[in-house]
Amino acid sequence: MTDGIPTRGSWRSRGAVAISALTLPRITGLLQPERAWGVWMARQIIARLMGTLGPSLAGTRVEQVNSVLSDGQRVVGEWVYGPRRRATNTRRTAGAVIYFVHGSGYTMCSPRTHRRLTSWLSSLTGLPVFCADYRLAPRYRFPTAANDVRAGWDWLLQTCGLPAERIVVVADSAGGHLSVDMLLQPEVAAQPPAALVLFSPLIDLTFALSTARERIRPDPAVRAATAARVVGLYHAGIDPTHHRLALNVTGGPALPPTLIQVGGAEMLEGDARQLAADIQAAGGRCELQVWPDQVHVFQSLPRLTADAAKAMAYAARFIGDSLWHAESANTVINEAG
Repeated sequence: MTDGIPTRGSWRSRGAVAISALTLPRITGLLQPERAWGVWMARQIIARLMGTLGPSLAGTRVEQVNSVLSDGQRVVGEWVYGPRRRATNTRRTAGAVIYFVHGSGYTMCSPRTHRRLTSWLSSLTGLPVFCADYRLAPRYRFPTAANDVRAGWDWLLQTCGLPAERIVVVADSAGGHLSVDMLLQPEVAAQPPAALVLFSPLIDLTFALSTARERIRPDPAVRAATAARVVGLYHAGIDPTHHRLALNVTGGPALPPTLIQVGGAEMLEGDARQLAADIQAAGGRCELQVWPDQVHVFQSLPRLTADAAKAMAYAARFIGDSLWHAESANTVINEAG
């Protein structure tokens, strides 16, 4: 879909990219993720940035979750109910939820930092959003975060009693890698969600795609080498070819209908394009949107760019349409049976 996507970002977006390019790489380059203070500082910077440029919607209601599955896995997270939510008793969205997997570079962020995205999604779709609070590196390394995300999925099905086809998985950045990893697991692939929505997904943990993209146009916020050092805290000491790190999308089960949105100014554009091609090669349907002059996960920064609202509105429509199609297909199957 290209209708509605501008040929250029707004002057505010372009100005933010220019200013960021002059300042942020120098700041992020000084951080030392291998040191405790470096991780702490990075977490503070990201939290302040997201809180300032993407505050949670006023009137949002949050319910904390701390539950234990029958196998002993603990599920921690929160339900988010955005303001001005539409009625959910329509055929399209009745009984449906969004499972949101936040980004973090595996080392920072939380459901709290992402409440702008989760409250906005809830408000636009009329659906409750569950966001898992997975454990972070460097204290918790691979596969802790991935296992926590899978536990959240199992909790929605087993404890909450939700059918998989009434769930839409939404994720950003490293949450994209965690979500695709989960969806490639045989038990999940056998009962997939209605759809997958990814904002600026990270897929290549070697950052080879990002480095190649950086040679064409540097990311205004961070260099690929710096991002690789941060992400490396999660999978340190693990063979990078491990099947849950180097995800085999083309050789795995087809992913559910997918929407990918990525900023044209960020280094993960290469990841987004590769993932979209791999999903299609595996027999899945994927819609890729590259929003020009936009930064990483620009949807979470509405005070930075007006295009965030346009992108989110489209994502909300995609979610509603996907739920309707999934329910229609399930109805046909049940009637045939």
